[in-house]
Amino acid sequence: MAATDSQTAEEAARRRARYLTGLIWHTGAFVIINALLWLLDAYGPGGVNWATWITAFWGFALAFHALAYIVEGRGLEARKRREYYEEERQRETMLH
Repeated sequence: MAATDSQTAEEAARRRARYLTGLIWHTGAFVIINALLWLLDAYGPGGVNWATWITAFWGFALAFHALAYIVEGRGLEARKRREYYEEERQRETMLH
């Protein structure tokens, strides 16, 4: 989420803060809802442990959300965009 040519540092910071807030809300919902599901599963009628599956799949999605935040925070996309842009400019210069 590093600032790019068309994005100011303030806009980049605002976007990153908004993304972090979304990640925190996602984590909070995950913890609270899964705790309730586990209680229902533990004290409800016997049978399949369905809370395990919900927690596993949702946890997988949450892990990707966190990974996206980490990767974006390192500015990988912006760095690669600049790198590829420079490569294309050099290629165009060599052709002309």
